[in-house]
Amino acid sequence: SQARPPGGAAPPASGFCKSLFSYFFSSCPSLFQSLIELFVNRLDSVESVLPYEYDAFDFCQDMEEKRPSENLGQVLFGERIASSPYKEKNNIKWASRWDYILESMPHTNIQWFSIMNSLVIVLFLSGMVAMIILRTLHKDIARYNQIDSSEDAQEEFGWKLVHGDVFRPPRKGMLLSVFLGQGTQIFIMTFITLFLACLGFLSPANRGALMTCAVVLWVLLGTPAGYVSARMYKTFRGEKWKTNVLLTALLCPGIVFADFFIMNLILWVKGSSAAIPFGTLVAILAMWFGISVPLTFVGAYFGFKEKPIEHPVRTNQIPRQIPEQSFFTKPLPGIIMGGILPFGCIFIQLFFILNSIWSHQMYYMFGFLFLVFIILLITCSEATVLLCYFHLCAEDYHWWWRSFLTSSFTAVYLFIYAVHYFFSKLQITGTASTILYFGYTMIMVLIFFLFTGTIGFFACFWFVSKIYSVVKVD
Repeated sequence: SQARPPGGAAPPASGFCKSLFSYFFSSCPSLFQSLIELFVNRLDSVESVLPYEYDAFDFCQDMEEKRPSENLGQVLFGERIASSPYKEKNNIKWASRWDYILESMPHTNIQWFSIMNSLVIVLFLSGMVAMIILRTLHKDIARYNQIDSSEDAQEEFGWKLVHGDVFRPPRKGMLLSVFLGQGTQIFIMTFITLFLACLGFLSPANRGALMTCAVVLWVLLGTPAGYVSARMYKTFRGEKWKTNVLLTALLCPGIVFADFFIMNLILWVKGSSAAIPFGTLVAILAMWFGISVPLTFVGAYFGFKEKPIEHPVRTNQIPRQIPEQSFFTKPLPGIIMGGILPFGCIFIQLFFILNSIWSHQMYYMFGFLFLVFIILLITCSEATVLLCYFHLCAEDYHWWWRSFLTSSFTAVYLFIYAVHYFFSKLQITGTASTILYFGYTMIMVLIFFLFTGTIGFFACFWFVSKIYSVVKVD
């Protein structure tokens, strides 16, 4: 169980516990048939995100206190489970133990509305992409392939004209390749975690299992991160492979760990039970440097051994001049517009996730979440491909970074929504709680930025490679 002191203050210990137990026993005497030992979790308040030990205020202390071992996910979430001096009798069947939560949270209709809303967006985007690929692109390719003379070719305009520059390596290719490696690692981790949760392996009954699974998977998935980063960096004609490997292994995880460490210091200074013990921090560092970093080096070794990805067309030595662009084909407006549709697919689900984190509600709808995850993948891919095609038609061949930033801008909308949620839904007061909220939110935003950007980039990379491979180029 999880208790919350009203207004942040603890009520009288013995009187509250005895009256609580008397109430349950007197209201439902027929239910109490088997004796169940009650365990307590932590004290928290709607006005603070700083949880405390259940007995921090001399509150319902058990003279023979027992503390079951917590898994990594529970420790990271600040759960500190202890025994209580009371026991409960009931005849609730094990299979029905979550019924009271399901009955008290009738969100199924809202979830279906969210899914239908997302599907409408996906169908709209799919229709647009299909129209471009089947009609416009088909006509373009047929027309370009019928051109015989160079004089006619000079009169042509559109995406074929930039064939000699479209695969020109981007600026800051090192950073882009590092982001792609980390994004691939996060994508695989998220997919496997949500898939296992859908199958029931990460049930809410097994508290902390979701976070434990995600952390362990992230550590073990260093190899694909290193491989993708190295292979893309080699494709970008990069030569500083040692720097690439080190940045892939240390940059983004280092930012997350530094943020997490600062948040943990605040919790430790405030005496909160959510402060992670020093031993756990050392264990996380050991997993990072002892398992994840070596696996990243292994992946990078195989990535650099592979040949660079071959492009369907050659790159010219002299860059082509990009013509004056209209407002909508300039980089910033396109990037801002690109994140709106993917965010529209997830914002309802995001509300329930934020509720589960900050309003202490149980999250159990992993089937819906997995479906929204798949819809998000499709939406990010299609929106980025659509905008990429328009930019290529405008003879702007700088698509590498733009494809990444177009879909990753969804993370900016996620941050704006988190700010709105903080001021409109939460009653948090105090500087420490505010810093903690936005500190943990920034970790979520960074992870989402890398994940969505990687999806958009590889969708665009496949699309561009495909269209230039079917057109004849002299």
